[in-house]
Amino acid sequence: MIVRGLVQGVGFRYYTHRQAAAESVTGFVRNCSDGSVEIEAQGNEDAVNRLIEWVHRGVPRAMIENVQQQVIPTVAGEEEFDILL
Repeated sequence: MIVRGLVQGVGFRYYTHRQAAAESVTGFVRNCSDGSVEIEAQGNEDAVNRLIEWVHRGVPRAMIENVQQQVIPTVAGEEEFDILL
């Protein structure tokens, strides 16, 4: 997912990490140079869908303008959800 809007500097990566861990979803979240946030998520389909729903709401200080989703092949060997710099 690419999340656009006011999503940097508001704790979005931290709370995304927390939500992904609660759903047992693996992958990563990272800030992009254009001000967006990129999220890769994989796991149980229902858990990933709950994370996607959460991303559309975001955190209280965030202002989500757009969430672009793309299905990509599963990445083997991922065991946790990371915050990348």
